Amino acid sequence: MIAFRRLTPDLGWGEPLPEGWVRLTAVSLLIFVGLTGVGKSRTVQAVTEAGLDFELLPNRRAITDELIIGTVQAAWGQPRRAIMDRVERFAYTRHYRQLHPGGMAHALSQLAVNLVGTGDPAWWLFDGLRGADEVTAAVGLFPQARFVVLQARDETRIERLLGRGDSFDQLGSVPQGEAGETFRLGELGDFLPPTAVAHLEHLVQTGQIPPDEMLAKVKIVRTERENYDPDTAVFALQTLAPDRTLVLNTEELSPEEIGVKIVLSDER
Repeated sequence: MIAFRRLTPDLGWGEPLPEGWVRLTAVSLLIFVGLTGVGKSRTVQAVTEAGLDFELLPNRRAITDELIIGTVQAAWGQPRRAIMDRVERFAYTRHYRQLHPGGMAHALSQLAVNLVGTGDPAWWLFDGLRGADEVTAAVGLFPQARFVVLQARDETRIERLLGRGDSFDQLGSVPQGEAGETFRLGELGDFLPPTAVAHLEHLVQTGQIPPDEMLAKVKIVRTERENYDPDTAVFALQTLAPDRTLVLNTEELSPEEIGVKIVLSDER
């Protein structure tokens, strides 16, 4: 048994739970489902502005750092250290899923919240789950949860990564790119449609994006898709929990429209 420890003043894990604390499995969760660059952060802001009553949980990155990577490092006999490389992190999260089927969904189920300290909001919002294994586990672990799937094409996600300037969107090593008209994505971009490949290559060839930055962002999106196929995640939710699932395209809808749709779905 792991002794209780707090991740934040009102979120923790382990045993025994302090008075007034309950597991996330017993509260109403609103779970965003989607890969990097689909617009989860903007959607959090949108539901805030739309008036949804919720408490925002630490995001996927924070829980991965604190609970998932730490658990795997202990299992591997490694000292606890921060892992920043996006692709290296996939090795740890993949092993955690081997130890605990459901991955991030299992990690969430271990967490508890302080109802007294937070005022027991209508929803606890988590950003977010990925892949069929995680959402399938979450459907069973969180019977009161509702799921909002946020979608965007891979090429759109790549461009959003290129534009957001997040220091987390880095790799320890990437293929060396070549500037100028000779730049090609090659096999790294074979998961994209030809028109998208041509557009991304053009951004480098015209000097708008450095070649190594482009290669890093494409590799992040490709590796995510390989580890967490978004299409099978949607299929799993629409099969197992159709009445609890809302699917929204962040390319077709503005953040404001998405926020309103989520709030209206909460009222039905």
